[in-house]
Amino acid sequence: MSEGTGQSGREYRELPRVGVGAVVIRDGRILLVKRGSSPGKGLWAPPGGLVELGETLREAAEREILEETGITIRTREAFYIFDFIDRDAEGTVRYHYVIIDFEADYVAGEARASDDASEVRWVAPEDMAGLAITQTTKKLLKQLKFIEDRGPGFRVQGTGKE
Repeated sequence: MSEGTGQSGREYRELPRVGVGAVVIRDGRILLVKRGSSPGKGLWAPPGGLVELGETLREAAEREILEETGITIRTREAFYIFDFIDRDAEGTVRYHYVIIDFEADYVAGEARASDDASEVRWVAPEDMAGLAITQTTKKLLKQLKFIEDRGPGFRVQGTGKE
């Protein structure tokens, strides 16, 4: 089957996929990537990706962060678990991911974008207001106490609101 359709692609699958991410904070800044492909293309989020057959969740998170950002991490505890379900105009499930984000420690490396990330950067809390993020990422960052809900000036993608 072609990429993007059927069971070999990421869209319109029969079963959910398992994804992992990592929340890495170093010197008061969080590691974020700008997604280079759908879903979430153009949005900023913690780095991560899909679990491969035979990998543990932690192994997958460590591999994905290295592939996307060039940063070596050591995962700690699962911190944030959620479903990402996206439906098309007809209501058919286009994407369904079960995502587990881990807290992680920075080990080594210089941030560089590759794989599914079009950009990567270490972001301070005061610099978050200018980034397009999803409501889910905003919720994760608030739960982590990395940001506060300061009202206007904080853009959240897909709501049409600040």
